[in-house]
Amino acid sequence: HFAGFTRTKKQSRKYLLFLWHPDTGWSCNGFKIFLSIITVTNSFFQESFLVLYCRVSRWHSYLNSAKQILSLYKGEEPFASFLKKYFAGQKKFGSTDRRQVSHLCYCYFRLGKAMPDIPAEEKILAGLFLCSGESSKVLEELKPEWNEKVQIDITDKCLMLNAQGSVSNVFPWQEKLSDGIDYKAFSESFFIQPNLFLRLRSGKESMVKEKLQRAGIEFNIISETSLSVTNTAKIDGIIELDKEAVVQDSSSQRVGELLPLTVDSRPFTVWDCCAASGGKSIMAKDILGDIDLTVSDVRESILINLKKRFATAGIKNYKSLIADLTKPVPQLENDKFNLILADVPCSGSGTWSRTPEQLYYFEEKQIDEYALLQKKIVTTIIPHLAPGGYLLYITCSVFKKENEETIDFIKEKSHLELIRMELLKGFDKKADTMFAALLKKPL
Repeated sequence: HFAGFTRTKKQSRKYLLFLWHPDTGWSCNGFKIFLSIITVTNSFFQESFLVLYCRVSRWHSYLNSAKQILSLYKGEEPFASFLKKYFAGQKKFGSTDRRQVSHLCYCYFRLGKAMPDIPAEEKILAGLFLCSGESSKVLEELKPEWNEKVQIDITDKCLMLNAQGSVSNVFPWQEKLSDGIDYKAFSESFFIQPNLFLRLRSGKESMVKEKLQRAGIEFNIISETSLSVTNTAKIDGIIELDKEAVVQDSSSQRVGELLPLTVDSRPFTVWDCCAASGGKSIMAKDILGDIDLTVSDVRESILINLKKRFATAGIKNYKSLIADLTKPVPQLENDKFNLILADVPCSGSGTWSRTPEQLYYFEEKQIDEYALLQKKIVTTIIPHLAPGGYLLYITCSVFKKENEETIDFIKEKSHLELIRMELLKGFDKKADTMFAALLKKPL
């Protein structure tokens, strides 16, 4: 029955059109309803329609946009990358729109495996409620009864939501966790955005703090060489990253506490075997000083990024190679190292507060897959340890099979001596949770 309705671009984002007919009833429903009668006449018939339209707030629009984005995303790439591409093709979204819609999507993912059967819009709003510590315009408009309660304890919020669907299964793998993790606190940490941490390079500590202060960026001092800012702080252009400070999570920085235990002799050879973009290598260079450095990764593209970071960081003398560590590395056939850094591929479960889409899409079978890969890697690299050399095994996982059980495997198969093993808990500090173990090869 509807012939057409002309709207401006601005109006198209603010209004929905509804029709009613005696035979078919309402074609849709909405809020803040306005009514009018129109009559359509031509040579064949004359008929009256009741037109219903409603003004849709920007908050409804944000919710609908988030639902649309979530329906398109399949977890095949980082959600941040997907959003960047999506918004690039949708010019109607301004910066505020992008920020609001992105936040709603991330709130949805932060519920993890909880509430799988409720409608997407309800799950988005439930996630927003759990993630909000102060009044939200979206909740004020769409869930005012929740908005009045945003400042209550997270446990009480969960009790409120249990009437709609259990939130107890955000992270349903409690029995798989490494020892020492508080399951309740860890599960609730997914509703909190972690901070951004900076490791201050030697001689640059005062300079970095002064630059941040001049820019009006608040920071918390963690230690003499570490500080944190909010995750939304714009530090690009304020400080020279990798030259003055390195973006590095607090728990990752704490791994560096194990490095001084490894220096027994000079010259000191180091192999960062799963180097990624080189953060651990830069830290090793800063802590250990003059080292003979070799870096490798299975991905050529990430080694290109490493090269750029090393240039900025002032690291010039090093060896770089592409290596698949599930099999022998012919380029290093006769090489032995005093220290091998093995920040191995893992589930990343200790970082899911930063990337909650990975929590949402994770399947339990992947734990075994990663554990098998890790065993293959350590089996390949341990023969390259010099007598008396050290292996520093690192994951950003919370699963025992990737952590303690892999260390048990190393001790049994390679007879390395465990010097120190530590779960670096960050879930209670707005940081990542990591695992590190230092082992030594007998002389």
